Amino acid sequence: MLVVSGHFSHWVEIHAFQFGGMMIAAIAGYLYGMHSARGWGASAFAGAIAGGTCGIIGIAVAVVLQELPMLALIVGTLICVLTGAVGGLFGQMAANMRKMI
Repeated sequence: MLVVSGHFSHWVEIHAFQFGGMMIAAIAGYLYGMHSARGWGASAFAGAIAGGTCGIIGIAVAVVLQELPMLALIVGTLICVLTGAVGGLFGQMAANMRKMI
């Protein structure tokens, strides 16, 4: 949805595309880490996979629509992997807080 709206709206492409993609990857990592609650390392690793998967799908669509160059597929996916891992850590923290309550 973000890629398609960025394809038709120049403002979205310039101002919201990168942040929106990172936020989607971080939320995917957060939700997985919070749901699984298997530990810090496992949540970060699984969050990185979830974020990278979201990132590679979205960026591949943007490359096919010729919104981004092919190099952005590699760089953007690595950024989404990082934000997904951080989201997984925050998800594990939320799971630990839920156990305490």
